[in-house]
Amino acid sequence: MSSEKHEDPGQGRSVKRLIYSVGGGLVLVAIGALALESDLLPTWISGRTTEAPAAQSAFFQPPSEDELPEGPFGEAVKRGRDIFMNTSTNAGEYVGNGLSCSNCHLDGGRQPMAAPMWAAWTRYPMYRKKNNQINTMEDRVMGCFSYSMNAQHSVSGGPPPHGSDIYRDLDSYFYWLATGAPTNVPMEGNGFGKVAKTEAGYSSDRGAQVFSANCAVCHGEDGQGQTDANGRIVFPPLWGPNSYNWGAGMAKIDTAAAFVQHNMPLSQPGKLSDQEAWDVAAYIDSHERPKDPRQGKGTVEENRKKSHDGDATYYGQVLNGTLIGVGTPDPARPVGAPDAPAGVTPPE
Repeated sequence: MSSEKHEDPGQGRSVKRLIYSVGGGLVLVAIGALALESDLLPTWISGRTTEAPAAQSAFFQPPSEDELPEGPFGEAVKRGRDIFMNTSTNAGEYVGNGLSCSNCHLDGGRQPMAAPMWAAWTRYPMYRKKNNQINTMEDRVMGCFSYSMNAQHSVSGGPPPHGSDIYRDLDSYFYWLATGAPTNVPMEGNGFGKVAKTEAGYSSDRGAQVFSANCAVCHGEDGQGQTDANGRIVFPPLWGPNSYNWGAGMAKIDTAAAFVQHNMPLSQPGKLSDQEAWDVAAYIDSHERPKDPRQGKGTVEENRKKSHDGDATYYGQVLNGTLIGVGTPDPARPVGAPDAPAGVTPPE
């Protein structure tokens, strides 16, 4: 009997694919981290502020970092800016998924068509159909914590309470960004804009191909984004337990399509056609994500009728045999909670 060992060719190929896959992922993360350290990433990802390019724009121009005010108000503006850029670090007890305000409001809330805060500030207080109430800016930001940053899974179990200094500092930052802007007037570049409906409607199947070709390099084929070696989010997760929940505006296909069309792929806004924007938004929002906190103990169908009526969402629909909107499993412990002590607790 020969003692020579023969390798299984199929097994060898599998090992190579695994090595290439892991290696490729590490390279992407390494590139992201290198870009972060080199200030090559956009500020909405890096959490760092840079000066806007000097190119002329038809949109409102907020003040530059060089114009930050001095004194107590200036300190509040800076704290608000830091909370906005790195929310999970500077207000982490109220963030249940690791995201930051700047993940949706690009360039620190400066970028037109990415819900710039200089335009939003001038519109509040205003009536919002979402909750059928007059909302202040504080109410609006509380909603962002509750839905986009999934605060119910945070250490505090909810958004900052009314009157929190977090709102005071964020409001100071927004107010400063809107220096010189007209009040109570819709401004060009407000919100995420719109993307025209197409005759072909939208298709998550077509969107899967768009995603793979244009989005997966940053957000991963599994849509779970990427973090650097320090755990900071380099590219945000787009679905699953660490993404925005079903109550967020971005969970609506038309809203996500507008954001994608005007801002994605990163540094290539406008690359995708209207059809591609609709399709890839449908693909992203066809995946399960954390439960809409407004659902409470009610059923998905009850909440669909109350909060998700319309054809711009998969919430409450059966897709590929699965009811969409039930939510991802709750985390075993609040997001950001310190590690539990190891071993058995000794008797007193």
